[in-house]
Amino acid sequence: MRRSWYERHPQSRRSLERPVISVGNLSVGGSGKTPVVAALARLLIEMGQRPAILSRGYARRRTHDGVVVVSDGTRVLEPVEHSGDEPQMLARALPRVPVLVCADRYLAGRLAEKQFDCTVMLLDDGFQHLVLGRNIDVLVMPASDLDEAVLPSGRLREPLDAASSADCVLVPGSDDDVTRVAATFDRMPVFRVTNHYGPLQGHDTSAQSGTRVVAVAGIARPERFFSALRGQGYDLVREVRFPDHHWYSAGDLDRIRAIAKETGADRVVTTEKDAVRVGAGWAVLPMTAVIEPTARFSSWLRERL
Repeated sequence: MRRSWYERHPQSRRSLERPVISVGNLSVGGSGKTPVVAALARLLIEMGQRPAILSRGYARRRTHDGVVVVSDGTRVLEPVEHSGDEPQMLARALPRVPVLVCADRYLAGRLAEKQFDCTVMLLDDGFQHLVLGRNIDVLVMPASDLDEAVLPSGRLREPLDAASSADCVLVPGSDDDVTRVAATFDRMPVFRVTNHYGPLQGHDTSAQSGTRVVAVAGIARPERFFSALRGQGYDLVREVRFPDHHWYSAGDLDRIRAIAKETGADRVVTTEKDAVRVGAGWAVLPMTAVIEPTARFSSWLRERL
């Protein structure tokens, strides 16, 4: 009903002076939006743009009135407790991109335009943030969404037909997944997102294939992280799962250390998103999203801008 109302009353949306690219999804959590935002930021930089990322800072431990400038495009200015884990991860991964957090993302966008002279805004998790106008709506949709029902029966925030409001669909997964989604939305550009995992980073990263590790993840759908570690040859002696955006307590860390000792693990490995909440001490498996075919997507994006 909200989407239909805004489509009938476009003048009710607030508009920024510079183009806005919204990245969002239909389902609750775990579709890979944040890595896609990072991939888009890198593509925009290659095009000569100066992007900024606007986020609401979901699951922050400490909220503030007004805009929180997590990064000014040269350095990270705020701790993870003030920014939230995903904005913090983006700020550390994209040193040339300002990252701003505010519930009012119009206000954050105005600041990015005026203070940082950014030429395009990336609205993180913005498909349902209808009050802010956007020039391009990018929908990240795993093929599994096609089989889901709307909350509370399933994981969808909106019915599948809401996807018709998007300008393109990005499908994480296999070529078969892309084909299935493209057959459903045959009048819309559909691209594939592949995730590329690098070698371990951070503390004590000299692990070799066969190394015994305790894998810790506080993310939605952690199976992809565990599978990626196995794919690199690590022996997962224990998988430790926490809820998405989980803030680790001293008791949690003590329990994980005890598990590592009990299992004889060589090291503890976690995700980039968890690492910003945990701090130093664990090895990290980095992941980069790539939109394919890259040349065709870049051409499409440039034309839309």
